[in-house]
Amino acid sequence: MNISSTRALMSEVNSEAYAASKGGILSLTHALAVSLGPDRITVNAICPGWIETGDYEQLRPEDHIQHPSRRVGKPEDIARACLYLTNPDNHFVTGIQLIVDGGMTRKMIYVE
Repeated sequence: MNISSTRALMSEVNSEAYAASKGGILSLTHALAVSLGPDRITVNAICPGWIETGDYEQLRPEDHIQHPSRRVGKPEDIARACLYLTNPDNHFVTGIQLIVDGGMTRKMIYVE
């Protein structure tokens, strides 16, 4: 399981190094999935969007409503994605990037 970021797929000003490093994780993910597939090892990546790890109650209403899901993400959203992708019954799911961002990658606008 690799953790990348939605910044591998979209960028903001002056984020070149971060975007490149997260894009590299996605490339590594699909390369490893192909290389390790014969050993029945799956390799996938999660691309989190805004996941609030601090005081969730301090977020503004506009922070939440800008997301198509109508809320900012929480760490447990990423944990559930990891559980799905690491479930032994999902051995046919490999080499993917799972975007967990409340739909923001499709919207591509953040409120300042």
